[in-house]
Amino acid sequence: MTDPMIVSGTTSNIESLRQPLVAGSLQIQQQVIPQLANLGEGGLDVLMEFLYERRKNPATWVDGKVYQVLYTSDSPKAKEFLQNNFPSGIVPLKSDCNIDYSPIQKLLAAQDFQAADRITIQKMCELAGPTAIQRKWLYFTEVENFPATDLQTLNTLWVVHSEGKFGFSVQREIWLSLGKNWDNLWEKIGWKKGNNWTRYPNEFTWNLSAPKGHLPLSNQLRGVRVMASLLSHSAWS
Repeated sequence: MTDPMIVSGTTSNIESLRQPLVAGSLQIQQQVIPQLANLGEGGLDVLMEFLYERRKNPATWVDGKVYQVLYTSDSPKAKEFLQNNFPSGIVPLKSDCNIDYSPIQKLLAAQDFQAADRITIQKMCELAGPTAIQRKWLYFTEVENFPATDLQTLNTLWVVHSEGKFGFSVQREIWLSLGKNWDNLWEKIGWKKGNNWTRYPNEFTWNLSAPKGHLPLSNQLRGVRVMASLLSHSAWS
């Protein structure tokens, strides 16, 4: 249900949308962002101002949503703004292993979740080393040794660019809420239905209509131990 504070329609409504964008609840902000995006350059100006004012704070999924709107717009002004203020994206790409996570950020900003998931697993194999890169999957012992910094970067990328729906921390929160019951987790996040595992790639949902925690897949077909190492990692403590 749309909040009565929110006015839709013409350019004259831009100023009336500014306040709910800045001070509204997450639900209101979620509604306001696409409305401003549909009001042309004036609406994009408000979104750019909003993002600029918040640039020194850790990015949230609200920032990610605004960034995504600007990133996918046809506005030269918006593209110049992002290049000048967020040249490598909205999430700082920290890595203790000098790994480049910018391809994931670009794919997530474009909402190409399937490609982003594929590159995420590739980057996790890079973290594990040359042998994992060659085999293209992970041992749980390798995951245990991942630097917390890198896992946190990967997680933040997914959370920020998915309206808070995806990410390892989201999966962990669901897992803990289910008493660490794996069978219940697989059902809850859409990886299994009854006795049938979800088939890769066509049976997975590669957009925001997916269940919460559906992505990233993170080596889903290799069993519980990799996932257990991932969700129990010290990065989340």
